[in-house]
Amino acid sequence: MKKNVLVIHTGGTISMMEDKDTGAVIPGRENPLSVQTSMVANLADVRVIEAFHLPSPHITTEHMHEIKRLIDAEFEKQEFDGVVITHGTDTLEETAYFLDLTVSLPVSIVVTGAMRSSNEIGADGLYNLISSVRVAADPLSKNKGVLVVLNDEIHSAKNVTKTHTSNVSTFQSPQYGPIGIVTKRGILFHHQPTSSESYKVCDITKKVTLIKAYAGMDSSLLGAIKDLKFDGVVIEALGQGNLPPEAVPGIIDLLNNRIPVVLVSRCFNGIAQDVYGYEGGGKQLKEKGVIFSNGLNGQKARIKLMVALSQTNDFQEMERIFRN
Repeated sequence: MKKNVLVIHTGGTISMMEDKDTGAVIPGRENPLSVQTSMVANLADVRVIEAFHLPSPHITTEHMHEIKRLIDAEFEKQEFDGVVITHGTDTLEETAYFLDLTVSLPVSIVVTGAMRSSNEIGADGLYNLISSVRVAADPLSKNKGVLVVLNDEIHSAKNVTKTHTSNVSTFQSPQYGPIGIVTKRGILFHHQPTSSESYKVCDITKKVTLIKAYAGMDSSLLGAIKDLKFDGVVIEALGQGNLPPEAVPGIIDLLNNRIPVVLVSRCFNGIAQDVYGYEGGGKQLKEKGVIFSNGLNGQKARIKLMVALSQTNDFQEMERIFRN
C-alpha cells in the first residue's frame, strides 16, 4: 500500500528559473515543481502545500516555526507517514535542525533543495524531490530525526552543513559522513543517530547573535551586543574553544548581565573543549560560566540557543541542553 507523504514547498533555487537574457536565477510566478508533482505519484500518495515562495536568505526563525506549526496542524487534520520540505540551500541546515529540535511527530521528515535551477543543464531539483519522497515513504526513515537528502545521500540534520558555494555535492557531514544512501533499488541506512531531543516551543522571540573570533579580537563588539540587548550570543572561537585575552572582559560583562555565551569552534572539524588554562583559554572561560557546545557549528548553535532560551533562563539547564 502506498504511503502518504506531505510535500511542503518553501522556495529556494529548487523552485527558481534562470533568466536566459541576464543569467540571474530568480523566483518565477509559480513553483515549477508544482506542475511536476505527478512524477512522484507512483512513489506515494502525495499532498502538496505551498507554504512560501522565498529565497533561503529570506527565511527567518519565524518561518521555521511556521513550518513546524504547519506540519503539526496538517497531521492533526489528516495523518501521514512522512513529510518532504523543499527549501533553499543557504539556510536549509538551520531549518532542518530547528525542526529536528521541535517536531515530535512519529513520521519521517526530509528536507531537500537544489543547487541548479529548474531550467539549467543538469538541474537537480526534481531528482532530489523524487529521492526525498522515496526516503520519506520508507518506514526505516522513522526515528532518525530530521533528514537532509540531496545528491543520493541521506544526512542527519544535526551534522549536515553546506560546504561548497555551487557544487551539487555541497551538503556534507564533517567527521561523520552521511547516514545512508539512495540507490535505484532502495534506501540504505548504514548507521543512525544515537540520541534525539525534542522541545515544546510556543514562540521564538529571543534575540541571539553569532560572531566569529579572530586574532586580536577585543571586547568592543561584545559590549555592543550587551547594549543592543541581545538575549544570547554564540561565538565561533579559536581552536578548541579559546579567545584572545582582550575579549575576556567583554565575556565576563555579558555573563554578569545574565546573557548566555555559547562557544563553538571556528574549525571545520572537531569539538570545542575546555582544555587550555591560559588567559582566554577554554578552561578559564568555562570556569567563568561560558557554555561549550557539543560539536554543533555556529549557525546551529544559534538555533539551539534560541530554543533553549524559550525553555529556561537557568545557565545550568542551558548547559545541560547543550551537552546533548
